[in-house]
Amino acid sequence: MLSAYVLIETEVGKVAHVAQAITKLDEVQLAEDLAGPYDVIAHVQAPSLNELGRLVVCLVSRLLTA
Repeated sequence: MLSAYVLIETEVGKVAHVAQAITKLDEVQLAEDLAGPYDVIAHVQAPSLNELGRLVVCLVSRLLTA
C-alpha cells in the first residue's frame, strides 16, 4: 500500500467544504485545514502508483465540483 500527502489550494471560504468533500472518498485517510500557502492537506492511500495517480485525478475532479 502506498501513502501520499496531497496539498490543496482552495478558493477563499471553501476550505472546510473541500476538506469534508474529499474525506468521503475511501482512499482518503484524513483531510485537515492548514495555515500557509496551502489550505488543505489530505493523507491518501492506494495499492499501486497507478491507482494513486487515478486517486489524485479523482480528487481534482471532486474539488472542481465542490
